Amino acid sequence: MAIATDEVRLLIEAALPGSKVEVIDETGTRDHLKAIVEAPQFEGLSRIDQHRMVKKAVQQRFDDGSIHALSIQTSVPG
Repeated sequence: MAIATDEVRLLIEAALPGSKVEVIDETGTRDHLKAIVEAPQFEGLSRIDQHRMVKKAVQQRFDDGSIHALSIQTSVPG
Protein backbone atom coordinates (compact mmCIF):
# COMPACT_ATOMS: atom_id res chain seq x y z
CA MET A 1 0.00 0.00 0.00
CA ALA A 2 1.42 3.37 -1.01
CA ILE A 3 0.32 6.94 -0.43
CA ALA A 4 0.12 10.05 -2.60
CA THR A 5 2.65 12.72 -1.73
CA ASP A 6 -0.16 15.31 -1.77
CA GLU A 7 -1.99 13.40 0.98
CA VAL A 8 1.12 13.43 3.16
CA ARG A 9 1.60 17.15 2.50
CA LEU A 10 -2.01 17.87 3.48
CA LEU A 11 -1.72 15.84 6.69
CA ILE A 12 1.38 17.81 7.74
CA GLU A 13 -0.14 21.17 6.76
CA ALA A 14 -3.28 20.35 8.78
CA ALA A 15 -1.20 19.51 11.85
CA LEU A 16 1.06 22.56 11.43
CA PRO A 17 -1.08 25.47 10.17
CA GLY A 18 0.92 28.07 8.29
CA SER A 19 3.65 25.62 7.37
CA LYS A 20 5.30 25.25 3.97
CA VAL A 21 5.59 21.58 3.08
CA GLU A 22 7.18 19.71 0.19
CA VAL A 23 6.97 15.92 0.01
CA ILE A 24 9.21 13.99 -2.36
CA ASP A 25 8.90 10.34 -3.40
CA GLU A 26 12.54 9.30 -3.05
CA THR A 27 12.33 5.85 -4.66
CA GLY A 28 9.34 5.95 -7.03
CA THR A 29 7.46 3.46 -4.84
CA ARG A 30 5.43 6.09 -2.93
CA ASP A 31 6.33 4.58 0.45
CA HIS A 32 9.86 6.01 0.95
CA LEU A 33 9.32 9.74 1.25
CA LYS A 34 11.13 12.92 2.18
CA ALA A 35 9.29 15.80 3.86
CA ILE A 36 10.77 19.29 3.84
CA VAL A 37 8.83 21.35 6.37
CA GLU A 38 9.15 25.00 7.36
CA ALA A 39 6.84 25.90 10.23
CA PRO A 40 6.55 28.69 12.79
CA GLN A 41 5.63 26.07 15.42
CA PHE A 42 9.24 24.86 15.35
CA GLU A 43 10.54 28.08 16.91
CA GLY A 44 12.57 27.28 20.03
CA LEU A 45 12.26 23.50 19.62
CA SER A 46 15.10 21.03 19.22
CA ARG A 47 15.47 19.35 15.84
CA ILE A 48 14.28 16.04 17.29
CA ASP A 49 11.12 17.68 18.69
CA GLN A 50 10.47 19.29 15.30
CA HIS A 51 10.80 15.88 13.63
CA ARG A 52 8.50 14.31 16.22
CA MET A 53 5.81 16.86 15.34
CA VAL A 54 6.05 15.97 11.66
CA LYS A 55 6.05 12.23 12.34
CA LYS A 56 3.02 12.58 14.64
CA ALA A 57 1.12 14.28 11.80
CA VAL A 58 1.51 11.19 9.59
CA GLN A 59 1.70 8.44 12.22
CA GLN A 60 -1.53 6.77 11.12
CA ARG A 61 0.00 6.26 7.67
CA PHE A 62 3.00 4.54 9.25
CA ASP A 63 0.62 2.41 11.30
CA ASP A 64 -1.40 1.29 8.27
CA GLY A 65 1.74 0.60 6.20
CA SER A 66 1.22 3.36 3.63
CA ILE A 67 4.56 4.93 4.58
CA HIS A 68 7.55 2.70 5.15
CA ALA A 69 10.21 5.41 5.57
CA LEU A 70 10.13 9.18 5.97
CA SER A 71 13.18 11.41 5.84
CA ILE A 72 12.47 14.75 7.50
CA GLN A 73 14.11 18.15 7.02
CA THR A 74 12.76 20.98 9.17
CA SER A 75 13.33 24.71 9.54
CA VAL A 76 11.81 27.82 11.09
CA PRO A 77 10.67 30.58 8.73
CA GLY A 78 13.27 33.26 8.59
